[in-house]
Parts: sequence; structure tokens; C-alpha cells
Amino acid sequence: MGCLLNQLSLFTAPKFIEMSQHPTGSIAAQNSTLYNVEGWSEGYVKINEAGHAVVRPRRKEGEEIDLMELVDEARERGLRFPLLVRSHDLLRDRVRRLNESFARAITECSYKNNYRGVFPIKVNQLCEVVEEIVDAGIQYHFGIEAGSKPELIAALAVHSDSESLVIGNGYKDDEFIRAALIGLKLGKKVIMVVEKLEEFHQILAVAKQVGVTPMIGARVRLLSKGAGKWATSGGENAKFGLSTADLVSMSDTLHAEGIPDALVLLHYHVGSQVPDIGTISRATREATRFYAKLKKMGHSLGYLDVGGGLGIDYDGSRTSFDSSRNYSLHEYTRDIVYNIMEICDSEQVEHPVIVSESGRFIVAPHSILIIEAFGSIEKESHNAAVTVSAEDPKLVADMIEIRAGLNQKRRLEHLHDAQQIRDQAQSMFDLGLLDLRPKAKIDTLYWQIASEIVKLHHGMSQVPEEVRELEVALADQLLCNFSVFQSLLDHWALGQLFPVMPIHRLDEVPDRSGTLVDITCDSDGKMAKFIDFQDVKETLPVHRVRPGEPYYLGIFLSGAYQDIMGDLHNLFGRVNEMHVFLDEDEDAGYYIEEVLPGNTVDQVLTLTQWDTKELARRIKSQADAALKSDRLKPSEAMRLVDEYEKMFQSYTYLDFTARRPNGTTTTSS
Repeated sequence: MGCLLNQLSLFTAPKFIEMSQHPTGSIAAQNSTLYNVEGWSEGYVKINEAGHAVVRPRRKEGEEIDLMELVDEARERGLRFPLLVRSHDLLRDRVRRLNESFARAITECSYKNNYRGVFPIKVNQLCEVVEEIVDAGIQYHFGIEAGSKPELIAALAVHSDSESLVIGNGYKDDEFIRAALIGLKLGKKVIMVVEKLEEFHQILAVAKQVGVTPMIGARVRLLSKGAGKWATSGGENAKFGLSTADLVSMSDTLHAEGIPDALVLLHYHVGSQVPDIGTISRATREATRFYAKLKKMGHSLGYLDVGGGLGIDYDGSRTSFDSSRNYSLHEYTRDIVYNIMEICDSEQVEHPVIVSESGRFIVAPHSILIIEAFGSIEKESHNAAVTVSAEDPKLVADMIEIRAGLNQKRRLEHLHDAQQIRDQAQSMFDLGLLDLRPKAKIDTLYWQIASEIVKLHHGMSQVPEEVRELEVALADQLLCNFSVFQSLLDHWALGQLFPVMPIHRLDEVPDRSGTLVDITCDSDGKMAKFIDFQDVKETLPVHRVRPGEPYYLGIFLSGAYQDIMGDLHNLFGRVNEMHVFLDEDEDAGYYIEEVLPGNTVDQVLTLTQWDTKELARRIKSQADAALKSDRLKPSEAMRLVDEYEKMFQSYTYLDFTARRPNGTTTTSS
């Protein structure tokens, strides 16, 4: 009954966000609230009083990794940006929290079985990540899920715990099936989940050839489906899964073959990043009903796999918005445990071992992409003094008069007058009646006026739409040394939001609004959608980029899918990585365990079928021709060829180290 009361409270408990615990009134505390750090970070990220973002991998006071210290260390080691920082202690903490939350829910509800989670490799296939998760999960018998033949081959080798599971999802060929059966012969619990009926018959045929009784799971296609960006991966029109008729046919075949006990698991999936707990509850109840009915048909089912879907609160709003979730981890686990128990009890079948595939939850927070803004494009410049000359048209004087007379009462009227003058100037320019110098003055004055009008609307509860649009248009464009397509493909392709904020200067009030543009030659290579407590913001609060001083920003919660899904647009490759571990014996409280270099020019060219030796040969041939025609001296030709060949070993991203201290630029336009 106690668990039932807890269950009912899921739908009545108010949602709220804990605010920063910094001293009241400090700028660091204000910035923590501004970027809603407490909301999305779950305590893993803080802002210290020096104005630096710090990571707390185990959410404990005193165990902090200062990101700016890592930046300084990276620069001392000669590492270039962008830089990906991985905290393996944070990975281990996520494994612990997931398993202990299920254990707690099982105890609270007096559930009569246990939990055996698996990590879906597709979420992050990097060897270091998978091995760390497997090691952290040994004490919980935490297993692995593979959705392809290469993933299964890797999983079988790294898996060493006979009590944990290896789940094989996805479409299968004979080699996939044989690999799973090899695992069974080695004493592993390898369960192949059937995605379509033809695959089931294929598994039986190969198993007979090998002489092994397979462990089979069935993925049921539910009517229940998720919500958000990945809703289509569930429901009756999903890409994977068996219908009710397929399940009955499978059951009949297993009985006819005399191996009804081969069916050991029922699997379902309602989609990734499910934002609403109600969706999870409905799907769990529907799937458990299928489980109970199949169990009664004479199968030794023992596992119910609830799939993925456990969301990440990317914006910290604790809502059912696509990039959030309206439930806690404990609410999620308790909801699943209670609903499975209730349906099984009503059907009078034993409680199954609960399996989940919560990959996003485990890996999303463990990595931070640190990018360097090396300049900015600003619309208005308050330092640009504009005066009228005798050659200027009257429009320039009219614009100066508007700027001088700006006031609160007539602010919109001033805006409309300035817009009219600017439009008139553009028409004159199109007709060849206005020169560049006066046009530049009018444009400069317009953006100065626009900036002041936006300020005159600050603090208002109702801001006119045209002023909101003006505020977005005024935003700086921060030129950042990274590729959205390589490092944040979900942001470009699906509009996925990620928390972004500066990792230093957070003891200063951000005085600008900006968007981030990458270094690809593609207009879509930008970040212009940012998290907000109530909505999606089109600009990010930032500081002015100071000439000669790099400005570093962190993109957080990017450890799920982004590492493996990035492409080579413009041949920008994988970024440099730094792996960090806590260690109380170290002076800093942590140490850098490993640095993995990002792709070189040679590597990305080879991946795209270029022969770098042939490229070098062609350049040498061209240099020889220039030498014979006296366009180059011998020493110059040798130097050029040598310089060209050295570039093959360089980082694919921009290198500004030679340009500092005055290499950072700010541009007005």
C-alpha cells in the first residue's frame, strides 16, 4: 500500500527547480540562475566564486574539476581547441545512480525480483566509454545491448560477467546469430530480440546447425507511443517489433519445436528521450499485459525489457517539453516497478527481472565540449561617432536627430521613423543615388538607435514582437572554432537543445546577447536556439569578446550520440579529448589520465579516399616545374614542399596560437 501511495503522488507532487546555493547577491550566483545551471546539471556543474565553471563528478563538495584549469593545462600541452573533456568518475556515478534507484524502488514496492540493466552501445560506442561503464556495472551485474553485428562482436569481448545480460537488438543476418550463439557457448546470457517474424525462423535454423538452444526475446509493437522528437520509434507503425498475431505465431512454433522455454524475454521501446512520465506508465502497463499473457501460454519468460526512453532534462525546466522531462530518476524507476508489479499480480504471474536500456541517461552528462570564440560580428558600435558632412544627404541628419531625441514615451515612434529612413536610404542606394559613406553612417546610426530602443523596453512584462525581433537581430555572432556537423549533429539535424554557457568570466555580468557560428562554410553551421526555463531562446547571454583574449564556452550534456554521429563536413574531424579522473592524492584533486588527439588532415583525407602521398607528389611536381621556369629558387621550392607535407599532420581545426596576443578580432557590420 505504501508503494501505491507513492505512486499516486507522482501525479500530484509540484514541479520546481532548486536555485543556486551560491551566496545571495554574488554575480556568480546570478549567473548560475541566468543559465539555470542547477536546473539542468543535477548538481554535476557549479560556478565557483572565481567565475569558473567546475564539474563535480560525484556531486560532492570539495571534489571539483575547474574547467579553466583544464583549459590552461591543454594550452600548456599544446592542445588546440575544440577540446572534449570526459569525466569517467561521472560515468560511474550515473551507473551507480541508475542501479541504486531501481533497487530502492524494488524495496519500496516489495517487488519480488531484481533489476539487470544494459548499456546500449549505439549511444556511445567509444571503447573507453563502454569499458568504463562495464567496469562500473560489475557489482550490479550491468550488461550490454548491441544493435548491430560490429557492436555485438565488441560486446561479447568486453563482457565478462556471467550474471549480466548481452541483448542483441536490430535486424540480424546469419553471422550476427552465430556470434550470439558463440556467446551462449562461452557461458554468457546472450538474448537475441526478434524484430520481425522471418528473423525468428532464421534464428531457429542457425541454432539447429550450431546445435544450441537459443535465448530468444520478442520485441512487441505497442499501441502506446512516445512524444517528442523520437516518438515515431514507437507505436504500431514503428520500424521494429512484432504484432499480436506475430507473437501468437512465434509461440505456436516454439511449442511445435519442443522448445517453448527458449522465449525468455519480452522487449518494448516507446522512443528515446521520453519527456512525459504518463507515456512511460501507459507503455509499461500495456507491455506487461503482453508479458503476462505470453507467460500463461507456457513460456519460461523471466525478463521484461522496458527499452530506453529515460530522458535528460536539457533545459532544466522539469516539464514535458521535448528537451526536458517532467519526472525524476526515482519517479521513473518507481513508476516502472509499480506498474509491472500491479499487472503481474492481477494476472497472477511471477514478477520478471526488469531490464532497461538507459544509455542517454548514463552518458549524456559525462562529456563537455569546450569551444573557443576567436572573434565576434556586432551590428552596432557605440564607439563609432557619426557626424554630418556637407556632402551627406538630409537622411543622415534626420537619423542623428532621432538618436538625440530618444525617450521612453515615444520609443516605438522613434523606431518606426528610423526604419523608414533606413528603407529610404536602401532604395536610393539601389538606384545609384546614395554613396557608400553616407549609407554606412545611416546603417551605423540605425543599429545604435535600435540598441537603445531595446534597452528602453527592458523590464517590461509585455514587449512588442517587433522589438523582440530587433533584439535577436542585434545579437552578436560569436565566431567559434568548431563544427556543428561534427560535434553536435543532433542540434543541426533535429533541433536538439544543449546547455551552453561561458566557462569563465562568470564573476562578470554578461553584457551581450549572441549566437554561435562555426567555421564550416555552411550557413546552417550555427547555434541559434538555446535552452530557457519557459521557452526556447534565440540568443545566449555572453560577454563581449576582448581583442587578444580567447573566450571559452562549454556545451554540456553532449555525451550521448554526438561522439559517434558527427560527419566530416568541410573535412573537420574528431576533436582532441582529455580524460579526467578524481584523485584525492593529487594537489588539484584530479589528474588527466589520457589525452586522445583529434583527427589530422592526413586522416580525414584518407577517410575520404584521398592518397596523401599522391597529393604530395603532385605538389612536388608543380614545384619542380616552377623551379625550371625560374619562378622559384631551389631553397624556396624545397621549403614550400616541406611546409605543404607538414600540414598533413596538423589538426583539422583552426590554430590561433601564432596570432596571439592580438589575434582575436571583433568586427562590426
